[in-house]
Amino acid sequence: MGGVPSIPTDKTRTVQVIGAGYSRTGTVSMSLALEKLLDGPVLHGGTQLLGREDAYAKLWCDIFANRHNKPILMKLLRQATAGFVAVTDNPAICFVTELAELYPDAKVVLVERDPDRWWSSIMTLTKQGSVNGSWRLFTTLLWPCPTWRWAGVWIRGIQQCVWGSHSLEVNSLSIYNNWVRKNIASERLLTMELKQGWEPLAKFLGKPVPDEPFPRANDSEAMQQFAQKMIRTAMLVWVGILAGAGTAAWMGFEAWKRW
Repeated sequence: MGGVPSIPTDKTRTVQVIGAGYSRTGTVSMSLALEKLLDGPVLHGGTQLLGREDAYAKLWCDIFANRHNKPILMKLLRQATAGFVAVTDNPAICFVTELAELYPDAKVVLVERDPDRWWSSIMTLTKQGSVNGSWRLFTTLLWPCPTWRWAGVWIRGIQQCVWGSHSLEVNSLSIYNNWVRKNIASERLLTMELKQGWEPLAKFLGKPVPDEPFPRANDSEAMQQFAQKMIRTAMLVWVGILAGAGTAAWMGFEAWKRW
C-alpha cells in the first residue's frame, strides 16, 4: 500500500511518466519520487484500488473485462488515469504499451532489482495456493464491502495480463523486464535501480535533483496490516448481515404463528 490514495483535482493534467517497474521493485518509493519531481498525484496500485470509492475499483474491473476491445479499453484507461501525472505498479503495468500509445509524450521508467531478493519480497505477499481455496474464501468474505468487493475481479485480471499462462516464478521479473525493453522505444525508456538515487531519474525527466534523500518505502508490513483490517471489517459486516437476517426470520416466524 502506498499510503493515502492520490485523488486528482485537476483532470486536465495528463500522465507524464509510466512507471513500468514490476510489483515489489520499489514501486512505492518510485511513486513518492515522481510525486516530488512532477508535483502532482501518482496512481499507485493497491492504494487506489483498495482505498478509493467503489466506482473507481469497478472502473478497473471494466478495463480488464475489455482488454481485448481496444477502442473501449483506451477510453476507459483515459478515464481511469485522468488527472494523474504518473502511474506505478499494478494495475497500470498490465497496460504499459496501451498507456504509452495513449500518452505519446510520456516517458517510461523501468526499475530493476536482484531477482532473488525480488522473489523473496513478493513471496511474503503471494503465498502458494492463495488463488485457490483460501483466496476464494477471502473474496467471498469481502463481497458485502464496497470497493473491496472488487478485489477478486481485478486481481484475476492482473494475473491474466501480467502472468499469462505461466505461474509466477523467480524468473518472471526478467521475462517481464525484457518484454518492456522490447516493446518500448529506447529513447522513451529509462532503466535504473533505486540505489542510484535521484540523479538518473531527475536527469531523464529534465528536473533538478531534489536536495533531500531519495524516498525509501517498504509497504510489506503495511499491506499485511491492511489485509488484517479488511478481514476484521468484513467479518463485522457479515455479523451484522446475519444478525439482521436472523432477526427478520424470527419476526416473520412470530408473525406467521399469530396469523
